[in-house]
Amino acid sequence: MQFGLFGGARTKRSVGIEDSQGYEAFIEYVVEADRLGFRHLFMVEHHFTGQGQVSASMTVLAYLAARTRNIRLGTAVVVLPWHNPVLVAEQVATLDLLSGGRVDLGVGKGYRQAEFDGFCIPMAEATERFDEAMEVIRKAWTSEGRFSHHGKRWHYDNIVVEPEPLQRPHPPLWLAAGSHDSVRRAAREGYNLLLDQLAQVDQIAQRIAIFREECGRIGRAFDPAMVATARALQMIHRESERAQAYETRKRVLSVIGDLARDKLPDRIEDDTAPLLGTPDEVIARLKQLEASGATNILLVDPNASVANLRAFAREVMPAFLPRAVGVAD
Repeated sequence: MQFGLFGGARTKRSVGIEDSQGYEAFIEYVVEADRLGFRHLFMVEHHFTGQGQVSASMTVLAYLAARTRNIRLGTAVVVLPWHNPVLVAEQVATLDLLSGGRVDLGVGKGYRQAEFDGFCIPMAEATERFDEAMEVIRKAWTSEGRFSHHGKRWHYDNIVVEPEPLQRPHPPLWLAAGSHDSVRRAAREGYNLLLDQLAQVDQIAQRIAIFREECGRIGRAFDPAMVATARALQMIHRESERAQAYETRKRVLSVIGDLARDKLPDRIEDDTAPLLGTPDEVIARLKQLEASGATNILLVDPNASVANLRAFAREVMPAFLPRAVGVAD
């Protein structure tokens, strides 16, 4: 089993000082994760929220490329309907070179109406814009020399996209998917699979089984590392902390739960999605996920706490790694 991170910096609207501190804290969090042996970072990107979420993920990842050595740097996700696909291809390829081939490109078609409204793009066009953008990006990275493209939204004549990415034929492509149809599409179209933090353990197992089955049907080799599962981390060390952990979980669900209300149990105690509990309970939950085929876990910690990261590396990771990971006090 391998572990990574899912999330991003969060800042406060101010004259810039608090914003800077928010980014600096997140950067130190990722640098420490790199040192502790975490394999992936998938950075969330959103726009117009007023909540200080990262809006320029590739800029932050470029900085992290210089501050880290081993952790892979991914987007979660670039919403392609809002972007010129050739510029995306150039930016990702540049980041791939700067990072020494550590980029993972997570893409999506978007789901927040306010973001589409802010960019003045009809949400009804999201799917067709996404499909054409991916066609252009794949051409940009796999064409020998110059290429042309004439579609409904984009037209290019005799262009060459530079630089070429270091990873060949291109950085791994990841698709966030939840419905059975979208999971099958990810398998058919060559994407790796990002699974969300709200899905229950049995739902994760079902989706991985569908992905693996579809890969087999089309003759695509399956590797468990092709699936990454986001999980909220709420580790406690005393029983007196459990009630507060449940209250925190309720607050989180009040914010993001409407995105997947059908996935959530009636009682918070029956929610199998978070890694909530003592280290031994977290290990037990991870072993459930491992048995279901989820061996690539992305931790979600909205506080980006270095202390939580170190505790997880010290008290949980050794149960799944060949040798214990050294952790500084």
